[in-house]
Amino acid sequence: MDHAATYLTKVDINSLQFNPCIEIGRNWMLITGGSPDAWNTMTASWGGMGHLWNKDVCFIFVRRNRHTWKFIQEGDRFSLSFFDPTWKKALAYCGSVSGRDVDKTVETGLQPLALPGGSVAFRQARFVVECRKLYTGQIAPEGFLDPSLLDNYPEKQWHDMYVGEITGIFSGRTE
Repeated sequence: MDHAATYLTKVDINSLQFNPCIEIGRNWMLITGGSPDAWNTMTASWGGMGHLWNKDVCFIFVRRNRHTWKFIQEGDRFSLSFFDPTWKKALAYCGSVSGRDVDKTVETGLQPLALPGGSVAFRQARFVVECRKLYTGQIAPEGFLDPSLLDNYPEKQWHDMYVGEITGIFSGRTE
């Protein structure tokens, strides 16, 4: 596996021009858990970024039945990879099949990279956020104040929420 330094440049978080509602909610992202030795990725459109506990953070949501959940749960880091719209088909694929059954990189052409903190991202990413896990907790049905939100859980498979401290932001290089 190649290392990120070959394809990505570390950038200052204060230089980011980033709208999380667009980048996460509309354009999607790949959440990747694990290490270069064992990892999995999945597409997500729920999550966010902000400032919590005096740290710059990301928060993500992963259901326990997703293969990626095990890698995020067991590891201490995860990454978020953001792509140009030309990769939307690959992201749709990564969100519709399980890494238990297929090698998503073979099927999509995505090329994994080892990040400095030990997590994995992708060479084709426009930018990448590497995070160190700070908190995890399960979304509980009794916490919903708007009952219509329960419609997102017809099979009652609740998400686990992860909050991660942003330890690095990397911009993709044009070749």
